[in-house]
Amino acid sequence: MKDVSIFIPCLVDLLLPSIGEATVALLRRLGLKVVYHEGQTCCGQPALTAGFRKEAGRMAKHFIRVFGDDEVVVCPSGSCVHMVKHLYPELLEGEPEWLGRAQELSGRVYELSQFIVDVLGQVDTGASFAGKVAYHESCMLLRGLGVSEQPKKLILAAEGTEMVPLADASGCCGFGGRFSVRYPEISQGLVEEKVNNYIESGADLLVLGEPGCLLNISGYLSRNHPDKKAVHIADFLAGPPEDRHGTQNR
Repeated sequence: MKDVSIFIPCLVDLLLPSIGEATVALLRRLGLKVVYHEGQTCCGQPALTAGFRKEAGRMAKHFIRVFGDDEVVVCPSGSCVHMVKHLYPELLEGEPEWLGRAQELSGRVYELSQFIVDVLGQVDTGASFAGKVAYHESCMLLRGLGVSEQPKKLILAAEGTEMVPLADASGCCGFGGRFSVRYPEISQGLVEEKVNNYIESGADLLVLGEPGCLLNISGYLSRNHPDKKAVHIADFLAGPPEDRHGTQNR
């Protein structure tokens, strides 16, 4: 495998571009040529969770048109990958041609850590971090895709890194897409508990694999504990921009 197509989620494109840049740098470091389709748009998850199934279906068809010929599609968001792999077939079940295309594509779409560990068979990405790291299990990554050990293996392989337990690591951070907007008080309570567990773990850094979780947790940290940081696993593995050596296509 030499080429890999990347799908950049809305939150990354609009609010967290460093995750996309880190994803490209990391995949290039692993010897892959990265393809970005400029015609890509939202996967349709926000529309579906808001109840707009018809609109979500149109977005699903567009996604399939854009990525349908790619050997592999990699995305740094478990919730978006879950949407494509598991919810597209449900959305399109009444249209046999599109259902078949959705099912065929679903087997070629991967979350970033899942792709590196399960498809490439690698855990050493050349990453390093001199300190203690805790890992937050994002809901859809864990429950939707069953991805849990893969990111931990990548973190543990980073030179100088000590991984420490996080209490209630699989507990929701309170983001949940529209949940955090519709139920801000509950969301606030959940993210506060998550951050308290992070602080009590003694970790120097909180690593996670979902852009939405990062947005929610980082926002709370910036307001209440500006000395503590959370990062997406793509940024953790790729390292600071100035340290991302060996990221050119090989």
